[in-house]
Amino acid sequence: MVIQKKLDTFGRYIILMGRTFSVPERMRMFWKQYVKEMSQLGIDSIGIVLLISFFIGAVICIQMKVNIESPWMPRWVAGYTTREIMLLEFSSSIMCLILAGKVGSNIASEIGTMRVTQQIDALEIMGVNSASYLILPKILGMLTIMPVLVIFSSGMGIVGAYGTAYIGHIMPPDDLTLGLQHNFIPWFLWMSIIKSQFFAFIISSVPAFFGYTVEGGSVNVGKASTDAVVSSSMLILFSDIFLTQLLS
Repeated sequence: MVIQKKLDTFGRYIILMGRTFSVPERMRMFWKQYVKEMSQLGIDSIGIVLLISFFIGAVICIQMKVNIESPWMPRWVAGYTTREIMLLEFSSSIMCLILAGKVGSNIASEIGTMRVTQQIDALEIMGVNSASYLILPKILGMLTIMPVLVIFSSGMGIVGAYGTAYIGHIMPPDDLTLGLQHNFIPWFLWMSIIKSQFFAFIISSVPAFFGYTVEGGSVNVGKASTDAVVSSSMLILFSDIFLTQLLS
């Protein structure tokens, strides 16, 4: 029964995505919604992305310097490992997990509230493809802004590492710079961006599905929002394993 229920949910999700990815009926209204969602979901998240990335970059640098580096290792190891961790995992995967909580709950609660207040039913009565009208701008907005968030996250993590060097005097800034520049592989940045695109689709589409299919009242909207965040986080973690193996 559990497997049948999961397959039924997956089938409903695929059907909803099929309705979502259709040609918008009014392009002018679509572009207006697209810009609005890109601002609301992505640009408004830049602040928390920069703040978390700064402190994570600083903590990673301190941990690498204090616990990993030894007299047998080059002095630039802390800078090198900080750069690799930020590029390969944190700025794409962990940051998307954080955004799944912020953005995912927002999407699920917004669409879920529209469902229980019968606003979606009103759109359907007027002949509007409510799935495409409500969900498509959110998905495309997240896919557009996510590479910007990844780049900002990586850059701010490096700024946090320099903060430990200049303010905390954990290590000489020259050693940190040498480590950040050592054996840089541009593909790692592209791999981080590619992974984030898959995660952005999960963050935007899965909560939209839970909100769109919610039944009942406001209590069910809260439950759908929680389920959306949990499901998105699990899917990000599972897909991260396969994408890392595929792209490495």
